[in-house]
Formats: sequence, C-alpha cells, structure tokens
Amino acid sequence: MKKNYLIVLFILFTVLLNAQVFDNWLNRSNLLNNATISVTIGGDFPVTGSFPAFISERADQFITRLYLETIERFERITKYSLRGIILKRSNGEELLLDLKRFRVTGDFIYNPYLKNDDVLIFPVYDITRNFFTVSGAVNNGDVFFYVEGDSLSDALELAMGVNPAYDDVSYVVISRLSYDGEVLETDTVQIDSKIKLQRGDQIKVISSETQRKNYHVSVLGEVYYPGNIAITKSNTTLFEIIESVGGFTENASLKRSRLYTGNSIAVSILKWSGINTIELPDLENVRFRNSAIDLETMLMYRMSNVFIEDSAYFILENQLRVLTEGTSIDFLKINDPNSDVSNYIVHANDVIIIPKIIDAVYVFGQTNRPGYVPLVEGKDYSYYINQAGGLGELAKEDEIMVIQGASRSWISPLDNKVIIEEGDYIFVPKEQLRSISSRAVEYSLYVGMLASITTVLLLIVTLFK
Repeated sequence: MKKNYLIVLFILFTVLLNAQVFDNWLNRSNLLNNATISVTIGGDFPVTGSFPAFISERADQFITRLYLETIERFERITKYSLRGIILKRSNGEELLLDLKRFRVTGDFIYNPYLKNDDVLIFPVYDITRNFFTVSGAVNNGDVFFYVEGDSLSDALELAMGVNPAYDDVSYVVISRLSYDGEVLETDTVQIDSKIKLQRGDQIKVISSETQRKNYHVSVLGEVYYPGNIAITKSNTTLFEIIESVGGFTENASLKRSRLYTGNSIAVSILKWSGINTIELPDLENVRFRNSAIDLETMLMYRMSNVFIEDSAYFILENQLRVLTEGTSIDFLKINDPNSDVSNYIVHANDVIIIPKIIDAVYVFGQTNRPGYVPLVEGKDYSYYINQAGGLGELAKEDEIMVIQGASRSWISPLDNKVIIEEGDYIFVPKEQLRSISSRAVEYSLYVGMLASITTVLLLIVTLFK
C-alpha cells in the first residue's frame, strides 16, 4: 500500500515540475515575442522615421500595422508600393522586398523577419509611368508597379496565373509604346518565354473567351418546379423551358403570363416574385435605376418630334419600357410545340412570371363596396358594379371604363361589346364638383372669349364698309 502511495506522489511531483518548467518557457517566449526593436522607414510611405517593431514581426506585418495606425491617427488614406522595397540591414546587407508577390504566393522569401536598426526604403509610387498591365485569361488581371528586372513569368505570377476556366492557353501578346507614345509594337510570344519586361508593357494572355457561363432564366409562379433553369447561350426555346419546370399548374393564368427581358424587370416585380435582389445590387440602387431612365429618355428625345403637350405621356411610357421591358408573347399558344411562341429563343437572365388565376373582377372608384367580385362568364360590367353595391351618388356613369388585366388597356363598355375576363378591373370615375366661384371664373372666360370675337368681327365689318 505504501508503495502505491509513493508512486502517486512521484507522479504528482513530476507533473508539477513539468508545469513549472512549461510556465517558465512560456513566459520567456512571451517576453521574446514582446521584445521591441527599432526599424526606420524612408522613401514614399505615408509616414517616415524610426518606429518600434516586435522582434517576431515580418516586414509585411509591421508595415500593415503601421499603415493602419496612421489611418486611424491622421484619417488619411494614401497609396504606397508593395514592390521594389529596399531593406537595408545594419551589417550592410541589402534585400529587395516584394510584398505584393508574398501576398500572392505566400513565399516568405519576399517577406523576411525584421532586425534591429533595419531600414525600409519605399520607391516613389508613380503607377502612371512605372507600370505594366496583365489582362486576358488570367485570374487577377490588373495594373502592377514595375520593378527593374521584372520578367513575363513574374507578371503572370502577380496576376495569379492562368485562369483554369480557359482552354489551350499558349500565347501572350506584349504591346509596347515608343517613348513619344506614337508607335506601338506588338510581339506574340510563348507563355513560358523568359522575356524581360519594360515600363509600360501591356500583356494580354490570349485565349478564346469561354462560353461555359451561368446562362439561366428564372421561372416564377404557377409552374411545378419554379426557380432558375439552365439554358444554352442562344438556342434554348420557351417550350423547352416550360417542359423543364414541369409545365403549368391548374391555377396558372396563361392570359396574364409575361416574359421580361434580363435586368429591365422592375425591382418591385422581382421582390413580388421572391427573387433574392442581394444578388442584383444595381437593381436595388434607386439612383442607378433613375439614372438609367433619365439616360434612356434623353436618348429617345434627342432626335424626336414629340410635341411639348405630349412629352409627359411619352416620359411615362418610356419609364415603363425601361423598367418592365419584355415581350408580347401570348402564352395561350405555348402548348403547341410548333408555334412561334413555343420556338421563341430565351436569353440569359430572362424572367418568366406565371401568375395565379384570379377568378374575380376588381371594381373600384365610385361604387358603394369596391373590391373583388367573383367572375361569372357572360356577365357584363353592370353586373359587377351591382355586385359591388351599385353606383355611388357622385359616379360618372357615362365614363365607366373596363381595364383589361392582361394588357391594362382601357375600354369603354358603352361603345364596345366588352367581354369581362379574369383579372380585369372596372373603374367608375367621380363627377367633378365645382363651387359657384369656380363656375363664375369659367363663365367669365367664355364671356371674355365671346367679347374678343365680337370685337374682331366689328372691326372687320368697319374696315370693309
């Protein structure tokens, strides 16, 4: 038994001893990490001078920390070069840092640890003259700061390499301007060429544009499988789309269905349809939409012959065109695979809305109980007005209008044999009441006009006597 106690005590002693050793090591490590050194910054950086740095900091960490402190202190954001930075050691050693390349590749050879009395010299950040560009089939085409000795491979590495979405990428075109900017030379080279770059080189990695893109249309409403449907670039038909969503439900209103083209669809329709507009930020931007409408209106007006009195109506129609531009497709013919409607070619980002059948007619205006009235085949407008409580005391009966739900056309039921259909509206306008003073003003205008005409006639008679 005593032997067991001794073993337990020995284990406890060993654990406590190791814990103390570990704590001492940890404290020494923290002291080492918190030890500061002096690093001097010169050249084109937001702040220059000597600053404390941690002995465990690399160049990029130190520079980033100092820059963020500068922004917080002076509320000033200025650009500086991440390339061509000269690191001078106290022993006379010089290193060329490329922090941009470090951030792309993660290779610490471009981002060494700092030592006491290091000096960092930043080059002048003149990206308009000391630059090269990379574009085309790369992951991160951009304008890069030029450093003496840069090669084509360096440029491709900074652009994060060839984008794997492209096939058969073998050539690069390098465009180079003369010093006076008047002569442009181009050279096509293999992508693995060891060619050295010059200031101002424009590099384009050649490849035909991939067409494997997110081509799709959105089908919303009364179909069996609503949502985004993948399509080809330019040969998917509307009939194929309807087949892909399982066809229409028994509640689908084909008469009021509509296809809207791309991003022209109004935000209100998108939200009503349940589309996530976070993926379409420009459509949420009211200023963007209003600017688009204003630009379209100006372009339309520039060579028009619209009279001033017609301009308000033209502006209204043009705004509706921009916001809800779509097709006049008659979805009632969609079930015939040989019809022009079925063979209509859809395009990327089209939105197809199939609303629910509304077995009712909406009566509003000067009726006693405005609202929906159940649809009854063959009944005329007067039936629905009576079902809505009849005409109000101020109803203007001779100007009642039927507004068709599908086209929003206004039709007078008094002059035409109008067939009332689901989703239609019946509007009963109000008789305009005028006070005695307003009638007096109106009559005075008429009297004034008659007096003027009479005066002119008397003058003509007097002249020809």
